Amino acid sequence: MDTEQSKKAFSITVGILLLIGILGYGGYRFWELNFINQSLKAKLAGSELRLSITDKNLSLVEKEKSDLTEALLNEQSKNTLFEGQISGLSGMVGQLSGTVGVLKKLSQTDPELLKKYSKVYFLSEHYIPSKLGVIPDEYLYKKGELEQIHADALSFFKKMMESAKQDSITLEVVSAYRSFGDQASVKTGYKVTYGAGSANQFSADQGYSEHQLGTAIDFTTPELKVPLSGFSKTTAYKWLEENAYRFGYVISYPLTNSYYQFEPWHWRFVGVALATKLHDNNEYLYDMPQRDIDQHLVNIFD
Repeated sequence: MDTEQSKKAFSITVGILLLIGILGYGGYRFWELNFINQSLKAKLAGSELRLSITDKNLSLVEKEKSDLTEALLNEQSKNTLFEGQISGLSGMVGQLSGTVGVLKKLSQTDPELLKKYSKVYFLSEHYIPSKLGVIPDEYLYKKGELEQIHADALSFFKKMMESAKQDSITLEVVSAYRSFGDQASVKTGYKVTYGAGSANQFSADQGYSEHQLGTAIDFTTPELKVPLSGFSKTTAYKWLEENAYRFGYVISYPLTNSYYQFEPWHWRFVGVALATKLHDNNEYLYDMPQRDIDQHLVNIFD
C-alpha cells in the first residue's frame, strides 16, 4: 500500500514538475516572442520614421530640382534675350560701321561727277578733276597728242576698248578732258565757223561741258573719212549702244534729247551700276531726277 502511495505521489510530483516546466517554458517563449515582437515593432517604427524622413527629403529634393529647373529655364530665356539684344546691337554696330564707311567714301568722291551740266549745272573756271590719267596713244585718233580722262575711270575705259577690239571693233578717241579755257576756245571756234545759233545746238558753253569733268569722251572709227560725221551709222556706234554700259559709259545726248543735237560719238562715264540701270530701263541720264542720279555717286568707281 505504501508502495502504491509512493508511486502515486511520485507520479503526481513528476506531473507537477512537468507542468511547472511546461508553464515555465511557455512563459519564457511568450516573453521571448513578445520581446521579438516589440523589437520588430521598434524596428518597423524606425524604418517608417526613416522612410518618412526619406520621403520628406525626396519631396524637398524634387522641389529643389523643380526650382532649379525653373531657374535654369529663366536664365536660358534671359540668355536668349540677351543674345538677341547683343546680336541686334552687333547688327546696329555693323550698320553704323557700314554707314560711316559709305559716308567716308562719299566724302572722298567728287560730288560734281554725276551732275547734269548741259545747260543745268555749272562748273567754274577753277574746276579741275582731282586726278587725270593719260589715254594710251594706241587709242587716239591723232597719235602723239595728249588726251586725258579721270584717272579712276581710266581702267574702265581700257577694258572697254580692249573688249571692242576683241569683237573686231576699232574705237578711237577724238577728244576727252577739256579745261574751262579749252572749252571756251572750242566754242569760240564753232561760233566763228557755224555761227552762234548753230554752235549752241551742238556745243556747250564753258562751264557746262561734260568734258571738263574728265569723264566724257568723243569717239570716232577708221570707217569714217571725217571723224564724227556719220558715226551713228557705224558698227562702232552699234557696239557702244549694246556694250558700253558694261563698262560704265552712257550716251549723253541721244536722238530724243532736248539739250543738243544728237551726238552719237559723245559718251560719258557714270559708273557700271547707274549705266546698267539706264540700259535695262531704256532710259537716259538726263531723263532721271538729279536726286536719283546722286544715289549712285558713292559706287561710281566700283
